[in-house]
Amino acid sequence: MNVETEVSLYPLTEVNLEHPVHDFARILKTHGCTVEVGPMSSIVKGESTRVFEALRIGYEEAAKKSGCLLLVKACNVCPL
Repeated sequence: MNVETEVSLYPLTEVNLEHPVHDFARILKTHGCTVEVGPMSSIVKGESTRVFEALRIGYEEAAKKSGCLLLVKACNVCPL
């Protein structure tokens, strides 16, 4: 099943937020997701198992570097 998610990654202990967010997006893309990075959240699209696995890996990598908060809203009937 295809899903569209709105994802917000907040690196809580980082001064510069741009690098962790773009690193997170790069990980999602390397796992086959389509990613549109926005100013406060990103839209991530793809096959559900691929998207959720990529989110897990991306979160684990971000958490290794900084305390972080990840918010995810997922929809299987949004415009894909």
